[in-house]
Amino acid sequence: MAGRQDPPEGTPEGTPEGFPGGGEDEYRSVVFDESFVQAARLQEFSAQERMGAHARAVRSLPGWKPKSGGTRQVVVLVLLVALAFGAAVYLAVRQPSQTPVGKRAEPLRITMIPLAPQGPVPGGTPADLYARSPAAHYRVSASGINLPGARRTRNFSESQVMTALTIAKDYLVVSSLDPDVLTGGAVRPVRVLLDPDQLDQFDRSMSTPVADGHHAATGWMVRFDPAKVALADPEVRVRGGLTYLEAGADALEVTANHTFTYALRPARMDGTPAGRAGKASLFTVRRELHLRFDREDLDHRRAELVSSHVQAGPQACSDDPSGTLRPLLAGQRAAPGVPAGTDPYATGDATTALCGSLSPSAQPSPSRSSPRP
Repeated sequence: MAGRQDPPEGTPEGTPEGFPGGGEDEYRSVVFDESFVQAARLQEFSAQERMGAHARAVRSLPGWKPKSGGTRQVVVLVLLVALAFGAAVYLAVRQPSQTPVGKRAEPLRITMIPLAPQGPVPGGTPADLYARSPAAHYRVSASGINLPGARRTRNFSESQVMTALTIAKDYLVVSSLDPDVLTGGAVRPVRVLLDPDQLDQFDRSMSTPVADGHHAATGWMVRFDPAKVALADPEVRVRGGLTYLEAGADALEVTANHTFTYALRPARMDGTPAGRAGKASLFTVRRELHLRFDREDLDHRRAELVSSHVQAGPQACSDDPSGTLRPLLAGQRAAPGVPAGTDPYATGDATTALCGSLSPSAQPSPSRSSPRP
């Protein structure tokens, strides 16, 4: 069957190639539209122009130039790309100093020192005991935890410093003053303020406390056995202060050094009238806590508890205060003996038993109506 290039009668003789019916018709697809002609750099002279002497066959046309609006768009696009690239480089350089990757909180280090009295524990009413003790002029409860003035550091703003101090105060309030924590066995108010990396250590300290320097529940909070001890006065006496410093470009450290004095009495047994529950006595806890805050901790209002140094008495040296503090109450004496034993052959975490002597000046002075014991 004949195609368009092969008519039935064949190609006429003498038909030049490139015209219909001639050669391979290779230029059939070429289309010279208006835009192609306008963009041409050469233009043929007219017949009259070519009649002149030494006339050239074609003239050159000026090169095609884009419209001014298109040029501005190209420049703006280039500038935007350059700005985006510069911003990406800047953030890549700055980001490591803002949020360290892979840095984990350190385990809490705990030092617990019971303080044994040298005689019987003084008893009386809470008001009388406070008036005759070194805590007579201490402030009451949270009002005794004062925040220092906050000033910016090299890498942290004034508001970030104040946030760290506020979180530290919150931790002290719930772990030292909250009645549900002190005698109710509550732990969640303290737990929610801790860095997530320390939660496993905290949970183990609550479930199986041990005096190994890392897992004493009383290193994280002040708490008493509610079956033996009750608060005789909910208004705890407090004195101390907070200080802060910058620990490198990515962390703030806050040191809390406070003395808490509690008025305690024996836990009331079922059916015992309130007036016969027993005389009150004072129990003093000195807490020195070191807390660290990175930027993520500040954003989420939580703390990394680095170390906890606790002195508490009156207690017996032979008692283990890792689970709950063991106060000696009014009229009781410390049994003669030494601190709980330390076994250097024991495997696992090392345990160290420490004990101190409670100075008589730390106890309420004798009332004028009774001789000094």
